[in-house]
Amino acid sequence: MGNKKVLITGTTGYVGGRLVPRLLEKGYDVRVFVRDASRLTGRRWLDAVDVVEGDVHKPETLPAAMQGVWAAYYLIHSMSGYADFAQRDLVAARNFSMAAKAHNVERIIYLGGLGDTDSNLSEHLRSRHMTGKTLRESGIPVTEFRAGILVGSGSVSFEMVRHLTERVPIMISPKWVFTKTQPIAIRNALAYLIDALSTPESVDKIIEIGGADVLTYRDMMMTYAKVRNLPRLLIPVPILTPRLSSFWVQFVTPVPSDIARPLIEGLRNEATADTTLAQELFPHIKLFTYEEAVSMALDRLDADEVETSWSDSLVSSQGDVTPVVLTGHEGMLFEKRERIVDASPQEVYKTFIGIGGERGWLTYTWAWRLRAWMDSMIGGVGFRRGRRHPDELRAGEALDFWRVEALEEGRLLRLRAEMKLPGEGWLQFKAEPHEDGKTLFTQTAFFAPRGLFGLLYWYALYPFHGPIFSSLINRLSQDAEKRDIGQKVAEN
Repeated sequence: MGNKKVLITGTTGYVGGRLVPRLLEKGYDVRVFVRDASRLTGRRWLDAVDVVEGDVHKPETLPAAMQGVWAAYYLIHSMSGYADFAQRDLVAARNFSMAAKAHNVERIIYLGGLGDTDSNLSEHLRSRHMTGKTLRESGIPVTEFRAGILVGSGSVSFEMVRHLTERVPIMISPKWVFTKTQPIAIRNALAYLIDALSTPESVDKIIEIGGADVLTYRDMMMTYAKVRNLPRLLIPVPILTPRLSSFWVQFVTPVPSDIARPLIEGLRNEATADTTLAQELFPHIKLFTYEEAVSMALDRLDADEVETSWSDSLVSSQGDVTPVVLTGHEGMLFEKRERIVDASPQEVYKTFIGIGGERGWLTYTWAWRLRAWMDSMIGGVGFRRGRRHPDELRAGEALDFWRVEALEEGRLLRLRAEMKLPGEGWLQFKAEPHEDGKTLFTQTAFFAPRGLFGLLYWYALYPFHGPIFSSLINRLSQDAEKRDIGQKVAEN
């Protein structure tokens, strides 16, 4: 397979991030196309792939990605961010497919969504179908897989089900909870995507894929409850609209309303798959039941082995705008605190990259939670995204209401705020060697205000920053010194 160069888009997303290592294992020569290569930092497979930076909305960046490519995976779509997302999706697909055509790419593999084209599809599902059509208009053979709910650790649909079921023992159930769907384990979906490359009969086909079970969302929640031994009761209340339901989902789960709403609107359509063609082309793929898929996802979560999460994608919180980066900002306000810590830089680093998630923010927990609650009440991300792994971070992933913008092993962590703010905010931790084996530990909060309201916001909160941020660096310093002592004792 070494001479078969494969291009993958959407690499920082849920599916793309899992597809890369599996294609490498199969022996394919993999190139990834990303807007910001720094967001791949920390991926175990990074040194094994060719990375090209670009943007499907900037056609001039595409030729470099297409050179020498045999097949390309198109795993890009919008869930939120722009009112004209459907048109932007079509423009992106057209740019991509025309560039692929110009550089003699032999085929495109696309993952779209289930749904009867003749029915009253939601806007997002209709856009997924139109994207497939637009890709085909280039003349390049397209294998379009159409899938419904993906079930796996970190998938947005699984996280909705997991948090709703875990947190609400008696749930008022709107109409969409009783719509039939056919969820598919992420392992099965990846198997189809990969095996399509070695199945020439799949070329130029639309292939519907689904798991072993046809279920409603109610069935999914009750099955999850069964696996977890949770007694649960669902009471039908059909008057709740998708909009109201999305706010409820945002309140209970990590999924913000602007992402939950298109998912819920899509559930007004039955999304069951005619798997006849899939079974004919890929008879060797054993489909997991929903219960099996849930059990595997929970095993991954329990073992802290979540490869990718729905929140990895910037689209999940910002639309598809280019992320703001700290460097080069004018009019920056900041608070800087320094401590000399009697511990090595590595132990200080290990301490500050472990904050957030289940471990929390160490001091003034009530204040951090209050700020997160206020954010979620106005449509922000709140705290519920947590973190992928309790001790590991990588650039680009979500951490509570932050995004890991920069990560330098043993030295630096910079978080960019994704709560709703009248400006842009960052929180940075840096560990540098100091004399006598100690560490200069620097913690800096940056804020780039947007207009007068931004300035008023900063100065209104300024009195609270002193105790909160001072106690945070003090606690981190103390914990690092304890870690260092423990490490030295273990070595002796």
